[in-house]
Amino acid sequence: MEGGRVIKLVIEYDGTGYCGWQIQPNGRTVQGEVEAAILRVTGEAVRVAGAGRTDSGVHALGQVASLITSSRLPAPRLHAALNAVLPRDIAVLAAEDAAPSFHARFSATGRRYRYTILNRPVRPAFARWTALHVPRPLDEAAMREGARRLVGTHDFSSFACNPGEEEDPIVTVREASVERRGEIVVIELEAVSFLYKMVRTIAGTLVAVGKGTIPPAEISAILAARDRKAAFPTAPAWGLALVGVSYP
Repeated sequence: MEGGRVIKLVIEYDGTGYCGWQIQPNGRTVQGEVEAAILRVTGEAVRVAGAGRTDSGVHALGQVASLITSSRLPAPRLHAALNAVLPRDIAVLAAEDAAPSFHARFSATGRRYRYTILNRPVRPAFARWTALHVPRPLDEAAMREGARRLVGTHDFSSFACNPGEEEDPIVTVREASVERRGEIVVIELEAVSFLYKMVRTIAGTLVAVGKGTIPPAEISAILAARDRKAAFPTAPAWGLALVGVSYP
């Protein structure tokens, strides 16, 4: 919508009941719900761009979205109005006017994802859709050493779930950390962008390190192989969350 205002939204959602962020021909999506809410509030059918196209079942603590609108509704009122009509598993954390050039996806300079593991013998009742349950003890120090080998610029073909289809498998990982918080083990990765299911495949492979199935040094060999068969199974979607997006 040329000449309209650009609005930036920060959105939190539980992805359990959705077929991901991006609108699908058959299936409920977060983008679809947000666009429907904007239509109800402003009367405009607008396209909302998301910074990260989270997959089915993946959550977000800080998804960023942008839209162009001719509505004169002040951002604080738009913020409140959207939360009044959105489903309870989606919440707009912030809404503000942005520069005309701002685009949630293309203006982003970094994305941070978190993979959460519940590491205890007993299965979870409350965290069953927000964390991967691993009953066997994990060595988080070994996982941390393996994660360090991912930092830097590498060909991540071994961790991509559609090998050969990526335009460029080269990714620069700025940070890769593993931290234990009691029964919870948290993996966090930050990069400008990621390959399809890359974070979840890294998580599945680091779990193998934590179990002692492979040594931390094997991560370097898996990277060098540039072959998806070299890595371990992709971890389930429900343990993953888009934590935040950075901009200049």
